[in-house]
Amino acid sequence: MDGVQLLRLGKRLTDLGREMIIDPASAHLTPGEIAVVADVYRHPATSVRDIQVRTGFAQSHVSVSVARLRERGLLDASPDPRDGRRTLLSVSDWARRTIREHVARPAEPVIAKAVPDPERARHVTELLDELAGLLLP
Repeated sequence: MDGVQLLRLGKRLTDLGREMIIDPASAHLTPGEIAVVADVYRHPATSVRDIQVRTGFAQSHVSVSVARLRERGLLDASPDPRDGRRTLLSVSDWARRTIREHVARPAEPVIAKAVPDPERARHVTELLDELAGLLLP
């Protein structure tokens, strides 16, 4: 496997993962918005600046994404008790429940769609489980 194949595989796995965890109602989120929600999910009570640093996105992009996500009820905002000028962001309870429901689903149905042969799909699932065990902390 070379670097290009590894990148292509990573993108394909990302696409399959998105298909699993994103419900049809949120499928119209941009990849940037998905990255912002994912970052805030992992780092609750965070600021736009912190999101910008962790994601590498321009602050203007993060600010626009946050505004859209707040309008849709995916992010909640509250004033920072230590600095009233800052706003802290967290994933809304509704979005958190929805995310938990989607990430808890098994991957087999998505893999079976991508690899129609049942035996090969089972083998792919086994290989992915092994890779996860080896590569993920």
